[in-house]
Amino acid sequence: MIKTGFLLVILFFNLGLGYRLPINALGRNSISSLKLTEIGEFGLLRKERPHVPAHLHTGIDIKRPTNNYQNEPIYPIFEGIVISKRQDGPYAQLIIEHGGDHKFWTVYEHISGIEVDLFDSVSTETKIARFMNRNELNKYGWQFDHFHFEILKVQPIKLKQNNLNPERLFSSYTLVAYTKEDLNKYFYDPLDFLEKHLN
Repeated sequence: MIKTGFLLVILFFNLGLGYRLPINALGRNSISSLKLTEIGEFGLLRKERPHVPAHLHTGIDIKRPTNNYQNEPIYPIFEGIVISKRQDGPYAQLIIEHGGDHKFWTVYEHISGIEVDLFDSVSTETKIARFMNRNELNKYGWQFDHFHFEILKVQPIKLKQNNLNPERLFSSYTLVAYTKEDLNKYFYDPLDFLEKHLN
């Protein structure tokens, strides 16, 4: 009986270590549950706009999975540690470092209601933030009715601390991917990555 209980504990523990979708979709284990914005695909050429050069889209823009405009949650895709936290309106962002056989990093941007602190350990069940609510979308613009999600192959860019965003310790390579070579050097295609790793 003790051996059976021990095996069940190990099985339960191992199930908790798997990859999951970052949104509250049925089972959180199939990329078919992810809906992207019209210009939210990985590698899509983004046009130049004021203060932003033309660049390739380094992640995916994930649509809100339900009509919940109050507290639609966002989760990590794998266990890890929060290494950077940015809280400045529509560009609020978390970066999480993930261990395992091969270290990787995930970025969650255009988020709100951040619920974790710098250096917190998180699991796939930790609610780290939420999609913007109606009031925030009315304030910042409905173009932010999604969140931007990236998976980095290499450590993000270390930043000097500043008083405006003292917990923003790292930045992604978001605006330095001008070629396919840049894109493939720094980033995984999130859909390919998730399809490969989801249980």
